[in-house]
Amino acid sequence: MSQILRIGTRGSPLALAQAHETRDRLVAATGQSPDLFEIVVIRVTGDAVQDRPLSQIGGKGLFTKEIEEALLAGDVDIAVHSMKDMPTEQPEGLSLDCFLPREDPRDAFVTLSDHAGLADLPEGAVVGTSSLRRRAQLLARRPDLRVVEFRGNVQTRLSKLAQGVAEATFLAMAGMNRLGYKDVPARPIPPDAMLPAIAQGAIGVERRSDDPRVAEMLALIHDHDTGLRLAAERGFLRQLDGSCQTPIAGLAELDGDRLRLRGEILRPDGSLVLADEASGAAGEGVELGRAMAARLLQEAGPGFFG
Repeated sequence: MSQILRIGTRGSPLALAQAHETRDRLVAATGQSPDLFEIVVIRVTGDAVQDRPLSQIGGKGLFTKEIEEALLAGDVDIAVHSMKDMPTEQPEGLSLDCFLPREDPRDAFVTLSDHAGLADLPEGAVVGTSSLRRRAQLLARRPDLRVVEFRGNVQTRLSKLAQGVAEATFLAMAGMNRLGYKDVPARPIPPDAMLPAIAQGAIGVERRSDDPRVAEMLALIHDHDTGLRLAAERGFLRQLDGSCQTPIAGLAELDGDRLRLRGEILRPDGSLVLADEASGAAGEGVELGRAMAARLLQEAGPGFFG
């Protein structure tokens, strides 16, 4: 490779960390100079609009649309995404078949007080989150809590906790690990207690479908196990037609050549939670996900997410 490969990304600290991880893996895999990989920051709607909840300004494309447009236009050669932000369908002309090794998919309970977890919060405590999934899961377990909108990066959220805007919040363990935030007062939550977002902790690298040079490079850094897990989770999500306005959780785990998939759909107010799980061969994840989604949709009936 002699020409520069341009890596499109959002400009947040976590997005940049993910872009640098992608670049470092490409450098190691190809033996090329880091100078041949350029990181290009692209401003997206989800970052530009900070004064409204995500659910009020659109669906999952909030963090991907402008980057994908730049990719299709040839302004960048690959796009690095947090997979939990990705729609289940790609625009025509783009392919998403490269995934880096998945980080810790769990959520973390974050508070500056001495409360050990959600159960220890006093009645009526204020909890901040911008995630409809986390809001619904919180209210399902603790309907007495008051949940407030809580957007911003890790530093912003910690500052809000210090100001007393909320007593606790939640962050993804993956983001804190990738940013090296070892001093953040966070306690990992087992998936049995809070099932994470679909594809949480996974990085996807998108490319133009007609670019064999890039396809060959990305194949060198693709993590097969992560791909199997995401196929199951995203198959589940696709069958549900999920978006940022739909409280959905799911996690696939591998044990040798066997895959276990857990899924959950919730009413936005947490008044009803429907859950299921399935196991099968690792390569059958998409079918497992679709079948599990179909069962939950049948159980939920029409208007469940209304």
